[in-house]
Amino acid sequence: MAKAVFLEFEKELGEIAGKIDALETVALETGTNPRSEIARLERELVQRTAELYAELTPWQCSLVARHPNRPYTMDYINSIFEDFTELHGDRVYADDESIVGGLARLGQYSVMVIGHQKGRDTRERTRRNFGMSRPEGYRKALRLMKLAEKFNLPVFTFVDTPGAYPGIGAEERNQSEAIGRNLFELSKLRVPVISTIIGEGGSGGALAIAVADVVMMLQYSTYSVISPEGCASILWKDAGKASTAAEALGLTADTLLQLGLVDKVVSEPLGGAHRDPRLMASTLKKALIDQLRAMLALPVDELLERRLSRLMNYGRYAIDENLVKQPEPAPAPAIEDAAIVSENAEPETIDEKAEPKSEDKV
Repeated sequence: MAKAVFLEFEKELGEIAGKIDALETVALETGTNPRSEIARLERELVQRTAELYAELTPWQCSLVARHPNRPYTMDYINSIFEDFTELHGDRVYADDESIVGGLARLGQYSVMVIGHQKGRDTRERTRRNFGMSRPEGYRKALRLMKLAEKFNLPVFTFVDTPGAYPGIGAEERNQSEAIGRNLFELSKLRVPVISTIIGEGGSGGALAIAVADVVMMLQYSTYSVISPEGCASILWKDAGKASTAAEALGLTADTLLQLGLVDKVVSEPLGGAHRDPRLMASTLKKALIDQLRAMLALPVDELLERRLSRLMNYGRYAIDENLVKQPEPAPAPAIEDAAIVSENAEPETIDEKAEPKSEDKV
């Protein structure tokens, strides 16, 4: 089991956990039994965790989504699916290991699974490019999607990336075309597509495998057009204002659910998915099976129509008429006032003896 890692805003939780570890160490060394004190501290830890996570800011949520112990795509594949067989390469250039995918079984269903994969240690992170995919990664994903369509297999995608890789080589191999092609093909793929944001959902790098019939988010995952640091660097020329940018981006699961950009928020264990990966996998597995059954009940043409309608509804909003201030009545035009004055004025008399003006003389 990975050693517990506490984030900066969890400093108090780390101190309580440290006291528990110290008491357990003393008990082993001295043979004492401080169970009552340990139990009290454990209750305090649970209570403080619940209080802290009930008031997470968007920036704190971003930090949880990036937690180094948070389960990645391969962790969910190994916990949720059976008989996974990984498929490699885009058949054009290379095998980008930042995206993994292959055939698997989910209960009684044969499926295709695709997702971003970060690394646990420095060597793996470098090999997987920190989950930032190059064009060959998206082309590999597209190849697997088309393979799934050929054999009528539902597609599950897991999104966890800071964004697509912005390097020169990626641009030379047409990064934007690879992402755009995936968006186009996913919108008309003739099999159910269910996408889950499990960590970071950053920009087009996330969207390239997230055009789906159902998009779910884990409770403390994030989904946005840009990272908070990137947004702050552009708007304020200061990455240190990332917390302010996170507030403005509206990147949390609850906010996106209210906006209709995602369909379901999957609850995480207290303190995040990394606190209890087994419970998180069990909860997510049930949600995936429920969504798959609902999608399989629809005819293909209706499935595609619903998917297109879902995409076209992005950005729509409703206005509450009760909140709209009614305009003040406009003042009467000035010409009407002049007419009223004219009606009340004395009629002008004509002096017949007056000398005609020069222009009136013949």
